[in-house]
Amino acid sequence: MNQLSPSFPYASAHFIGIGGVGMSATAMLLRDVGVSVTGSDEAIYPPISDVLAREKLDVRTPYAPANIPANAACIIIGKNARLVPETNAEVAEALARGVPILSFADVLGLLGASRTAIVAAGSFGKTTSVSLMAHCLIEAGLDPSFMIGAAPLSPGTSARIGKGELLLLEGDEYPSSNTDPRSKFLHYSPTHLLLTPLAHDHVNVFPTIESYLAPFTQLIENMPAEAVIFASTGGELSERFLASLTRPIVTYGIDKGDWRVRDIAWGERTAFTITHEGRDVVRVEAGQLGLHNIENMLGVGAFLLTLGLVTQQDFAAAIASFKGIRRRLDRKSAATRIPMFEGFGSSYDKARSAIAAMRQHFPARRLIVVFEPHTFSWRNRSTLYWYDDAFEGAAEVFVWKPAEQGAGTHEQIGQAEILGRLAAGGFNAEGLSEAGAAVERIGAALGDDTAVLFLTSGPLGGLIESVPAWAERHFPA
Repeated sequence: MNQLSPSFPYASAHFIGIGGVGMSATAMLLRDVGVSVTGSDEAIYPPISDVLAREKLDVRTPYAPANIPANAACIIIGKNARLVPETNAEVAEALARGVPILSFADVLGLLGASRTAIVAAGSFGKTTSVSLMAHCLIEAGLDPSFMIGAAPLSPGTSARIGKGELLLLEGDEYPSSNTDPRSKFLHYSPTHLLLTPLAHDHVNVFPTIESYLAPFTQLIENMPAEAVIFASTGGELSERFLASLTRPIVTYGIDKGDWRVRDIAWGERTAFTITHEGRDVVRVEAGQLGLHNIENMLGVGAFLLTLGLVTQQDFAAAIASFKGIRRRLDRKSAATRIPMFEGFGSSYDKARSAIAAMRQHFPARRLIVVFEPHTFSWRNRSTLYWYDDAFEGAAEVFVWKPAEQGAGTHEQIGQAEILGRLAAGGFNAEGLSEAGAAVERIGAALGDDTAVLFLTSGPLGGLIESVPAWAERHFPA
C-alpha cells in the first residue's frame, strides 16, 4: 500500500543510474511506500555504494538490458550523458518496453502531490539546509518525510517516509532528464520555499546569467499566494534576483536581510546569535565549519521559527547535535593528527567557501587542496577563468585528471591547460593521474603544519580514502 501519496500508480520501478545521490534517495522513498524497486549503474562509488548496501536494494552492475525485470511497471532514467539509447543498451531496452519512462523529479512530484512540500533551492547550501531542516524537525518530535541529495550523518539516512504531513525536498535547477529540459524543482509544486544563495552555475546548460535565473523566477511565480518564501542575500546573484521579484520575500544573510547573525565566536565549535529585525532570537553552538554553514543554519532557523515548526530551544539543541553531511566538509579520519576534510567542489563558489572555511578554522596550517575537475563547469573552456582565483588561500594544489564523461558534449579543457592557468595565477599546482603515485606525492607534502581539503563531486581516483589511510600510518593521532 502506498503510504505517502495515492498518486504514484506503479507497483514496481526500475532505476537506470541508481548510483546517483538523487536517484538512490528516490528509490528508497519508493521502496518505503511499497513499490518493488530494482536498479542498475555502470559502477557505484562511496558513499552511495555504502548507502545502497545498507538499504539492501536490488542493484546490478554494469548496465545491461537483462537488468530490467520483466515485470517493471515503470522505468526511471537518470540525467547522465551516458544514459541515451544510442550508446546504452539498457536505456534502449527501456524505451523499447513501452512502459512509462520517468525522471526522479517526476517521481518526487507524484509522491509529494498530497503533502505539504517544503523545497530548498539555490546554487549552494540546499543539501545542507534540507538535512538541517529534517534533523531539527525530527529532534523536535515531528516525523517529516524527506529526500536529501547526499549521504547525511544527521539524519542517519538520505530519504525516509514519515507519518507527518511535511515532505522536505532538495530542489535542483539542473534539467530533469535527457529528454526533459525543465529544472527538477519545477515538478515539485512547493507549499513553502527556502532559497539559498544564488551564483551562476551549470554553464553548459545555462550559458548566461539570465538563462540561469529564469527557472528560479518560474518556480516562485508558480507558487501559491499564501506561500512563505525565504531567500538568502548572500550569493553573487541573490540581490539582483530578489530585486526582480514582485511578491513579498523574507530575507536572511550574515549581515544583510530581515534575519542576520552577530557575535560569531569561532572555534572547534562555533557559537553565534541569530537576530530578527535587530532583536536577538536565539544563540546557538555548532560543530560545522565555515561562514557558509552559519548562513545555512541561519536560513533554516529563520524558516522553521517563522512557520512555528520548532521552538527556539528545540532549534538550539538540534543545531548543537547536528553532525553534517558526508562530502560537505566532513572530517575524513580521526586517526590522524592532520586535519583532513572533504568539500563538495562542484562549483567555483562551493570551492571558495570550503577553502575559506578551512582557512578560518585552521589559520596556522598550510592548506593542501586535492582537487578533481569533475563537473562540466570545471571542465568547460568558458569558465577557465575560475582557476585564476578559486584556490586563494591554498599553499599547494594537486589536480587530479579531469573526468571524461560527456567530454564530447562541450568544449572540454585538459589537465595541462588547467595547470597552466593555475601557474599563471601564481598557484603552486601539480597534476596527478595515477593513484598509487599520487598518494606518495601528496604524502611527501604533508607535515604537522598542514591541513588537507579534498574538493570534488566525483571519486577522485580513490584518494579520499587512500590519502587519509596513509596519514593514519605516518601521522597517527
